[in-house]
Amino acid sequence: MSVVEPPSRWAALELRELWRFRELLLSLASRDFKLRYRQTALGVSWVVLQPLMAAGIFGLLFGRIAKLPSDGVPYFLTAFAGMLGWNAFSTTLTKSSSCLVGNAHLVSKVYFPRIVLPISTVFAGLIDFAVSLPVFGILLVLYHYPPTLQMLLVPLWLLMVLALAQAIGLFTSALTVQYRDVQYIMPVLVQFLLIASPAGYSVSAITDPRLRTFYFLNPLAGLLSGFRWSLLGKGDVYWGYVAYAAVVTVVLLVAGAFAFRRMEQRFADVI
Repeated sequence: MSVVEPPSRWAALELRELWRFRELLLSLASRDFKLRYRQTALGVSWVVLQPLMAAGIFGLLFGRIAKLPSDGVPYFLTAFAGMLGWNAFSTTLTKSSSCLVGNAHLVSKVYFPRIVLPISTVFAGLIDFAVSLPVFGILLVLYHYPPTLQMLLVPLWLLMVLALAQAIGLFTSALTVQYRDVQYIMPVLVQFLLIASPAGYSVSAITDPRLRTFYFLNPLAGLLSGFRWSLLGKGDVYWGYVAYAAVVTVVLLVAGAFAFRRMEQRFADVI
């Protein structure tokens, strides 16, 4: 006889249970990718067009009009490299924040570890990055930039960026179930983070040391600057701030997992 008991409210991640539901995790990720661009004229091409258009806009505004420094790299290439990391972050965070409400029919009727839903959104960021990366390789060839050894660190930066997005997403997805205001706050927060992070511009544009210190309180700033450094081999990596970002990410990830599991027991009742 099997006895079903509620999980401990302080149980953060039950890895054995997650492994049992691995097929559901992959199925949700696959379904999400197939539905994202269904009934769109350009389909998956939007994965490439979005960072290209954003890089073009940033290149015009910051490169041509504001004339911000770009560490000796053509501004379009600088912006596109930053947008690769930013899109992985924003896609994961945005989809993770709305995953529970968007799957209310599953949450309210079927048992499975609810944390599978936000975790499945990580694959969206990974797939977008994998599709856009060959375009970046073509741009390197067009701009006559050879590959560098720093590119070997790109998977590490990508992992940290996705982990930070997932850490925040665990909080916001759980809060959205109870407070639907969060889904209206998230677009504003994401736009603020885009401006407050070196996605469309280089950190070298911030010359005031005091302002730069305040700027790096945003953990995404250190991660995206390192991400661009690995892709282009130019610019500086602020390793102290990278270490700070790593610590903040781990703390947020653990706290987010505990908070999610603590609120999980009420999801089916209030969603």
